[in-house]
Formats: sequence, C-alpha cells, structure tokens
Amino acid sequence: MSKIILLLPIIYAVSAFTQMDMRASIDPLLYPFYHGVASGDPLSDRVILWTRLTDDTLTLDSVQVDWRISTDTSMSNIVNSGSGYAKASKDWTYKIDATGLQPDTWYYYDFNGLGKNSLRGRTKTAPVGDIDSVRFAIVSCSNWEHGYFHAYKHLKDRNDFDCVLHLGDYIYEYETGGFSANISERINEPSHEIITLEDYRLRYSHYRLDSDLRNLHQQFPFINIWDDHETANDSYIDGADNHDPGTEGAWLDRKAVATQAYHEWLPIRSPNSSNTQIYRKFAWGDLIDLHMLDTRLEARVEQNTGAANDPNRPLLGTNQFNWLTNNLQTSNARWNILGQQVMIAPLTVFGQILNNDQWDGYAHERDQLFNFITTNSIENLVVLTGDIHTSWVNDIPLNNYDNSSCTGSLGVEFVVTSVTSTSFNLGFASSAIQLANSHVHYADLQKRGYMILDVNKTRIQGDYYYMDDVEIPTPGEYYGASYFVNDTEKCANEAITFSSNTGPLPIYAPQYPIANPIGVEEATENLVVFGAYPNPIIDEITVQFYLFEAEDVKVKLYDIAGKLVFNDIATALNPGVNYMKLNLQSIKAGHYNLVLETNFHKATKSLIKVQ
Repeated sequence: MSKIILLLPIIYAVSAFTQMDMRASIDPLLYPFYHGVASGDPLSDRVILWTRLTDDTLTLDSVQVDWRISTDTSMSNIVNSGSGYAKASKDWTYKIDATGLQPDTWYYYDFNGLGKNSLRGRTKTAPVGDIDSVRFAIVSCSNWEHGYFHAYKHLKDRNDFDCVLHLGDYIYEYETGGFSANISERINEPSHEIITLEDYRLRYSHYRLDSDLRNLHQQFPFINIWDDHETANDSYIDGADNHDPGTEGAWLDRKAVATQAYHEWLPIRSPNSSNTQIYRKFAWGDLIDLHMLDTRLEARVEQNTGAANDPNRPLLGTNQFNWLTNNLQTSNARWNILGQQVMIAPLTVFGQILNNDQWDGYAHERDQLFNFITTNSIENLVVLTGDIHTSWVNDIPLNNYDNSSCTGSLGVEFVVTSVTSTSFNLGFASSAIQLANSHVHYADLQKRGYMILDVNKTRIQGDYYYMDDVEIPTPGEYYGASYFVNDTEKCANEAITFSSNTGPLPIYAPQYPIANPIGVEEATENLVVFGAYPNPIIDEITVQFYLFEAEDVKVKLYDIAGKLVFNDIATALNPGVNYMKLNLQSIKAGHYNLVLETNFHKATKSLIKVQ
C-alpha cells in the first residue's frame, strides 16, 4: 500500500514537478495530527492547548476536534473537556483556552479528530501564593538552515524545568541559502523568501515537523514572543531591512499575514482581536512577575534614521511603555523579569554604538524607563534577551555605575545565545568588548545552546549550556558558565557551578497516541498530502506531499464534469518531503478535483480556479 501526505505550499517554476530532499520527519502513527500538540501561556487556572489536523480527503471547511485534559497520563481523571473546529481559514490549526485548572499542577491532554487520537501532551499551570522556586528554559533564534535543533532535544531530555520561554526568531524568513550554513539535510521550505500567508504557514509547518521541536512542545508549555524574523529581518512598525515594497508588496500586508500565521501555529493567548499586540504579563505566585515585551512591531521606528536620544524614536511606544511601568509600579512580586528581544545594556567601543538595532539606538526611551525604575525604587529587576546569537551577562548601568563597588546598576541582564543561528561579527573580540564595557561580566560570541534560569527567594541564576556542533545530526552538549544575582542586589556574580532541580521530576507524556490502533494496511501506506496552495487558484498551485518510500507519483486534474484537463507523472521520487508546482494559467475558472496517485494509493483535493 502507499499513502500521500499534502503538507503546505511552495512556489517554483517547473513544467509539472520539482523534488527536494527530505527536510522534516513524518511519523505515520501520528495521523492526522502529524504536527503533534503544544501548550502555552500558562496561568494559574488555564492554559492554551494547540494542535493541527491534516488529511488529504477533507472536503469541508471545518472538522470537529474534541479535547480533554487530565491529571494523569492514562486520562482517567478528566478535569475538563470540550469540542471545537479545526478550520481551513486557520490552516486547520485548533487551539483552546482550557480553564478550570488548579495552580502549580502538571496536566496531560490530547485531541481527537477524524476518529483518531493525537499525541498526549503535558503542561503545567502557574502557581499562586508563597512560591519557593521555579525554573525556566530560555531559547531564541532557531534558524533551520544553520543546523539541527539539538538544544530542543536536550531540554526535553533533562525534564527539570517548568516552562520554555522563547524570546523570538522561532522561524526565519530567508530563501534557501539566504542565511545558511548550507547543510544538505537542512533546506528551507519553501525555498524562496516567505512573503505570502501561504509561505509563512508552510515555513511554520516545516519547522513544526521537526521531531526535536515537536517533542519539546509536547512535554512543556511555551511562552513565546516574536522578534524580527517571524516577519522579516530588522523589522519595525512600518517596514523591515529585508522587505522591498517595490517587489514584495506593502509592508502592512506582509506584517498582517506573518502575524496571522504566528497566531495560528503557536500556542499563544492573544490579548485582543489584533494579531499585532502580544506584550503580556504572567505571574508565578508572589515570586515572579514576568513581563513579555514586543520591541519589534508594536511601535519601533526604523533603525539608523536619527539620533539615538531623539524623543520621537520609540521602541516600546506609549501604550506599551505605560503598561510596563504600571505593572512594575504595582507589582508585589519579589522579582520582576522582562522577557524581550534586543540587548538593553549599552554596548560601545571607543564611544561608538556597536548595534543600533539594540536599545542603544533608542536611548531616549531607555533613559525614560531607567528613570522610572530609579525614581520608583523598583528592586530585583532581571532582563532576559535573545536576538544577538551570543551569550552575555550584563549589569544594567546608570551614569554613576561602578563595577568594583556594584553601585549605579538597575539590575542584571541575561542574554541567551541562539539554538542554531550563526553569531554576529561585532568587529571586536569579547575581551576588547568587556574591557570597554565594565558592566559586561560574561560574553561568549561563538557557541550555540540554551539557558536554564533558576529562580528562588534568595537569587536568580542563569546556567549556560552549549552544543558540541549544531551542523551534524548527532547531538552533544556541555555546561558552559553560570552567573547569579542575589535578592536586593543589582550586580551579577559568577557561580561556582550550575543550579539543580531539587523536586521530583514529572512523568513524561506517552511518546505515541494511545487507544489509537494502527492497522497493518494503514501503517504501510506511503503517501500523505498536507496541502495545496493557494486555493482558490489564480495561475499556479503548489502541492506538498510526503513519501515513506521511493515511488512514482501521477498527478491528474478533473473538471466538474469529470473531464481530464491535466495529466503528468513524476518518476522515482525519493522518500521524504516532495512538492510540485502546477501552472494552471490556461485552465478555465471553475471547480476541479486534483488527484495524486501512487501504485497503491490515491489522494484527492477539491480546488477552485477563480480566473
């Protein structure tokens, strides 16, 4: 038997088919939930649950999805359940805010659709009241073409933290080879720079098929915030460095479809009906207030277009600035943590700003924030930063900062390196940078990895872990360094060793769906179809599918009367992700059936041609 899987679109000019190498893994036992499950934005009584349903035979605009959440892996103690619909308008993704939960509790959940169960996921609610400690995994900047997601694998395996904080650049928008280590098995999909809604959806689909990312999502809740590459490089409110309105259309249109796909594919709770406002607050009892900021799309003006101290150059903008300062002023938590994108501590050499994309390029608003924190005696401030693909531990200095006496600092900033993305060339060695910036305690400009943030009542410690080599399939990691800041203090100190979890480790969710029998016939099918885009069609359509073994694939298009209007074959396709682009410019407007066939399996998609 053979089976087809339609994934998502890619746009390539070919007579009928173009084949690419295998780029992501498909597990036939996961049908129709190939992208797994995910959870996010945990509160004390609720959490977002997410999945995506994929089936090549769907003819309706929506399919019912049932969900349930339990305190045990066997799903015998159901605490809430319900039903909803995965919709074509949301790229067949489905998420629900599961309410009625207890604080500080691990839960297990799953979905059912088309008569099949999804993977069981595991998630955890936030605590309330007097909390002793909490641990976070901190990650950022996971570029597919720069390597394997080993950091995600090691985080899943260690199983000793409560939540993943992803500080942005969850995907990258570049074309194949545009920002790349040129690894043969790590090729962007689609191969062109993503611009349209279908492009962004495909890139998310491709990333979410990565088994390391899928497994980490399955076992831990995420709190996500975007950086620039979820839209385009060095983006701001009105444009981006990597956007050309002349050839790529209006920025507002691109930003709208990019943020739409972001909300479709990630387990995020939107603060309002807009897809662009995502700054939001989380609390872990009286221990932490976590403020997730948007330093990209909310209000940032273009980089390098004026003096850094120009009062008309916002980074946060008035609404977000007032929201943040009000949160800080009214907080009763021991620690206030800011999760954000670009380095807040100054970074200069010979009096020159090294990176105007950072807060250095928006110094007036930074000064306003620092003045507010000083005037209102905001204590125990810690900033978590991504973006720069390197590791840093900084004091946050005021004008009267003195390193030797630890005076004149607002708090401490931990900058996490990238999951895979290559480091920036700042033009100076780390030793020269530290010499010119006495508030920098630690800087590593090369390694990839993640950070564990261990928070308790007496201190916050950041542990840096690095990958042996992200460009090879075999994963390996090692411990790098640790720094901490004590309660009521405002400067970083080097730790003797890494922190550790002292509590019991939670039970993993099962690796495969349960009570979801797989027959021999289905398990040996070879063709799975994930999508055909765009639909409705104007001139061209791209079909993406997955083969479990080498196979010829025939493609046929029938009109509403059953007449064959297109017929071709792709021979000797390799196992893995394949795609084809069909030029249907000569086909008249109307309803059609697209049929893909192997020797043993046939998949059909209903299409509409509008011009």
